[in-house]
Amino acid sequence: MTDPILLKFRWDLIEVYLFAVENHGRPPDSESKMNSREYSISAFFPAYNDADSIAKIVRSTASILPRLAKDYEVVVVNDGSTDSTGEVLRRLAAEYPFLKVIEHRVNRGYGAALISGFANCSKDLIFYTDGDGQYDVEELAGLMKEFSENTDLVNGYKISRSDPLHRVIVGGIYQRLMRFLFQLRIRDVDCDFRLFRRSLLADLPLTFDSGVICVEMMKKFESSGCRIVEVPVHHYRRSHGSSEFFTFKHLRRIFAQLFVAWYKLMLAPAFWCHLRTAGIPAAERNRARHASVRHHSLKGGVKIE
Repeated sequence: MTDPILLKFRWDLIEVYLFAVENHGRPPDSESKMNSREYSISAFFPAYNDADSIAKIVRSTASILPRLAKDYEVVVVNDGSTDSTGEVLRRLAAEYPFLKVIEHRVNRGYGAALISGFANCSKDLIFYTDGDGQYDVEELAGLMKEFSENTDLVNGYKISRSDPLHRVIVGGIYQRLMRFLFQLRIRDVDCDFRLFRRSLLADLPLTFDSGVICVEMMKKFESSGCRIVEVPVHHYRRSHGSSEFFTFKHLRRIFAQLFVAWYKLMLAPAFWCHLRTAGIPAAERNRARHASVRHHSLKGGVKIE
């Protein structure tokens, strides 16, 4: 029987090889690349019981941002933490005047934390990743290197997932299932290491308060014609705490919201498009279907709930 760890290692090598093939022959600094310091950046971190990691993340970000942007800010949403995350953030806010701390009195969920954070970002670009330290904020420089006037989003994808084997397997199944159900082209919808134009959110209604918001956001970005570049990033083991993902309450909420998301983003647009295009020639019907999905994806705006 093949060792599952060996299979995972082989798959990681294939991922890196495919990325190298895709980028072979491309000049490292094409003419379309712009000086990153022409942009201002909001670096945003959702945090829940991350007292042991958030200070390091904020300090590392404060060190790297002056090298990357003309103007910047750091935004942290404390999503109802029950540990000392709030106290740590208050001390950091006194030390760094560019740090904004948004407090949720109760834990409202990952999606709710993202919505609050995005609404409080004010710069040209938004970079966000989680506050648990499983990604290295120093790799933001790699995302900025790939950003250009012809790019709207630079999305990371995990070179290798540094989680227990059962989470690696479940994560792989989840990735493939989401790409199939939502017809996503992006390779790693679950990699929360992203840099994008804040203007993308101007007409995007982000509504889900769980991790389903990542599927919602990527589907709407892709449907709106967002220009996406993907780069490999490292993923590290948790140094503290534990994931809430596998609790029954959380899984029930995830699957319920995934069904709602699939209905709103896939089934409803296709259904209404079919009704409107009955009897229309195939070529015109295809154009109408694309317009329907795009229109459905761009209604509304980002709000704090």
